[in-house]
Formats: sequence, structure tokens, C-alpha cells
Amino acid sequence: MRYWLSTLLLIFILIETGRAQKMPPDSSVVSSDHIIAYSFANDAFFRTDYYFTQGMTLNVVLPVLAKSPVNKILLGGKMAAVRYYGVKVFYDGFTPLRIQDAFIRVGDRPYASYIYASLYRVANQPQQRQRLTAGLDIGFMGPAAGAKGFQTKVHELLDAPTPRGWDYQVQNDLVLGYQLGFEKQLLGGKFAELIGTARTSVGTLNTLAATGLLLRMGKMNPYFRNLGVSSAAGRAGGQKFQLYAQGRLEGRAVGYNATMQGGILNRQSPYTLRAEQLKRTVVQGSGGVVLAYGGLRFEPSATWVSPEFRGGRAHRWVQFEVWVAF
Repeated sequence: MRYWLSTLLLIFILIETGRAQKMPPDSSVVSSDHIIAYSFANDAFFRTDYYFTQGMTLNVVLPVLAKSPVNKILLGGKMAAVRYYGVKVFYDGFTPLRIQDAFIRVGDRPYASYIYASLYRVANQPQQRQRLTAGLDIGFMGPAAGAKGFQTKVHELLDAPTPRGWDYQVQNDLVLGYQLGFEKQLLGGKFAELIGTARTSVGTLNTLAATGLLLRMGKMNPYFRNLGVSSAAGRAGGQKFQLYAQGRLEGRAVGYNATMQGGILNRQSPYTLRAEQLKRTVVQGSGGVVLAYGGLRFEPSATWVSPEFRGGRAHRWVQFEVWVAF
């Protein structure tokens, strides 16, 4: 409870600080950047095949999305800031420790998957070196996400063991949630930056609160200059070539996780974990290298997460992400 209260209080303080520190009124604009990004994550690179086993995202940022009616319920619309509007689609799959078992592994992680879109707005304040992000998540989880067929086909192509427990996965349910995140530079220089982060999510898929740090070191543009890449007009005056390392560390308090506890509306899943089986505090860290040139950015990274349920293991996976601005 103390962790929950302290984390939520920190998020509140950071957001209120961001609201109080305004940019000049004529600096409030919608960014003209057009961005598309794709990421692929899998744990096979560490010779494992369990827990978070595969994931993909597709992220699109376009000025025309400023016309979406969803923006009326997203915080940050009245802040004097450079605003970005985007849609990010998430697809992730989760399995227990042994996918060869054709029965329910009691005490292990359930099979689960989801696909949902996050309609979001970023209010970026380069002068104050801070950023507020708000998003509405909507989609679904369960067999309709197609993870059984996807993983089975991939394993067939790779001549890997066939997953045999997807018939016991968490059943179809609604994904609906609201996310809020805040980032603020704590220390900065030409070749290094330390960013403080805070975020919270409330919804049918995840309810959590988290705080963390982001460290960047190398040849790079300032973090709050843009979203990591920029269209040609926004690149003027910046470094065309960038090469730097970055690492993230986050601690989060978990209130609800539907991939382990099942959906809120549909309680007919054949197997889920009980609330007391979840780890209420989780630590996650990641590290990688970023290579960028002009409007292109490539980022390979590795992630580690502490056990998410009692009796579970820590887990690792690798992710590759590509950004293109046009």
C-alpha cells in the first residue's frame, strides 16, 4: 500500500509541475512529423520459450489524427506544447514454462494473448525538458487474437516443439483502459542525459503504477527535441548521425493483470491465477544501442523482468525496433 501511495503521489506531483510550467502561447503547435515504427520481441534469443514469448507493435504518428474525437478525453490538450498524435497497435503472447505439456500447469502462468490499439497524444515541452503522454486503449484478448495459430505456425517453420496448451488460454474479453505517463529530465549534458519517468494504467487489461529512470549516453540529439526521429523540416540544426547507448530501470506496483488473472467481464477461462499468487511489485530493466541517420532509427535491446507471480522465474527477451520519419 505504501508503494502504491508513494508512486501515485509522485505521478501527481510530476503532472502538476508539468502543467504549471508553460511554454509561450505561440509555441503551442501540432507537429508536422509523419512517423511509422515497428518492433518485434521474442525470448528465443536467450534460448527460452515461456512467459512473455513473442510480441509486436506498429506505431503511426500523423498530424491528421489531431482530429480524432478521442483527444477530448486525453490530458495535455490545453498545455502549451508541441503535440504529437498517434495510434500504436500491440500484439503479445504469453505461455507457461513448458509448452509441450498438453494439460493445465497448475501454479504456472496461463496461456494468454491480446491485440489492442492505443490512441494517444504526446504533449512535448522541449524548453522545460518534459513530456506528458495520455492514451486510450481499446481491443480484445483471448483466442480471437490468434496467438495459437501464430505460434504454432512459427514453431512449425522453425522445427521447434509444438505448443500444446493453447486450448486452456485466457478466454475472449474486452481490453479497455487509460494510460498516463510523464517524463522529466533530471540531469543533462551534451553526451549524457538522465530522465525520470512515471506512468500509470487503469483498465481491464492492466492496472498499475510505475516510476523509473532512463539513461542515455553517446552522440545524440536532446531527448525532448522530438520523439526520437523527425521529418526533414524538424531535423534542421540537429545531428544527422546519432549513435548512443541507453538503459531503462522501472519499478511498478501491480493492481491487476488480466493475462494472469483473466478478463474482468468474462470469468469463464479454464485456468487463471488467483490474486494472491501475483507479485505486487515488479522490477524491469532494459538496455540497448540506438543507431540513427536522418529520419531512420534502429534500436536493438534486451529486457529483464523480475518474477511476476509466486513460484515464477525472472525472464529475458530481445527486441528490435525500427523508426522511419517521412
